[in-house]
Amino acid sequence: MSAVPPVRPDLELTEGYHSPQVEAEVRLNTNESPFAPPDAWREEFLAALEQVSFNRYPDRPATELRQAVADLHGVSPEEVFCANGSNEVLQCLMLAFGGPGRRALVFEPTYALHAHISRITGTAIVEGSRDDDFQIDPRDAKAVLTAERPDVTFLCSPNNPTGRNEPPQTVVAVCEAAPGLVIVDEAYGQFSPWSALELRGPEHPGLVVTRTFSKTWAMAGARLGYLVGDPSVVAACEAVVLPYHLSAQTQLAGLLALRHTPEMEARVARISEERGRVAAALRDLPVDSWPSDANFILFRPRDQDADDVWRSLLGQSVLIRNCASWDGLRGCLRVTIGTPDENDRFLHALKESL
Repeated sequence: MSAVPPVRPDLELTEGYHSPQVEAEVRLNTNESPFAPPDAWREEFLAALEQVSFNRYPDRPATELRQAVADLHGVSPEEVFCANGSNEVLQCLMLAFGGPGRRALVFEPTYALHAHISRITGTAIVEGSRDDDFQIDPRDAKAVLTAERPDVTFLCSPNNPTGRNEPPQTVVAVCEAAPGLVIVDEAYGQFSPWSALELRGPEHPGLVVTRTFSKTWAMAGARLGYLVGDPSVVAACEAVVLPYHLSAQTQLAGLLALRHTPEMEARVARISEERGRVAAALRDLPVDSWPSDANFILFRPRDQDADDVWRSLLGQSVLIRNCASWDGLRGCLRVTIGTPDENDRFLHALKESL
């Protein structure tokens, strides 16, 4: 008689990544854009859907979308790979370059999916550290790279959940010392003053930059991400990804979004301005906060338990991310930058909670 076999031993204690979906009037917990895509994009998208032959498989290599992304960054389509959100991009990278007998280096605290995806692909994890300001010391990075020789090294710039970008000298130092692939996750890259895309070239063939449409393009519901890397990296991802993985409507949504780059840049500017306002307000409250190059801010209440503050905010229908129990983030909370009204609601509720 057939039976359900036991789960892989290395996954028995693994908890899937998720963010609590709790009802609240102000949701500032998942770093989504507070603004919807442009009305013109929505009208173009709905009109174009009428032309989609849903009885046919989508364009497997996503030819037009890859060309549009390539044009955006001044590269060739052979250097672009698109998938269902940057998380599927990361999964394909680890399927191709990780696996049993291989190791991935992460600098904690950082984006939890880097280690999570590595583990579910059978890749061992090596942990580097950050200083008290959540920055990576290039000398420490070189030391751990020399000692551990990881096959894949993850950087997150700006780093989630701490908010700081990795300075160019840090990324260069890691690329020079890393024996394998260096993946720079730039999910919030458009908010940052610089991009690792500027470093791509023959001197850093193992450098891969990943991005997403979920944040600055206001398309979290579409699930679209991509990487820019060496053509051999793209070919490896194409070899492991499922066939026809990127739906016709997702390809269409991304292709049309790229025609509205000025609107995206305007949204980034508005959110960055609000980020400065919220950061200034936090400095007047009894909390410690860290500078951010992303669309969120990490902070820690000085005199109150973070769990109590989080619950008090939720009681006022304001939902933020509770990071208090995460390794290296004891007592910390993270707030996404929302609309001006949402940010006012958050600041008022936080004052009440403190």
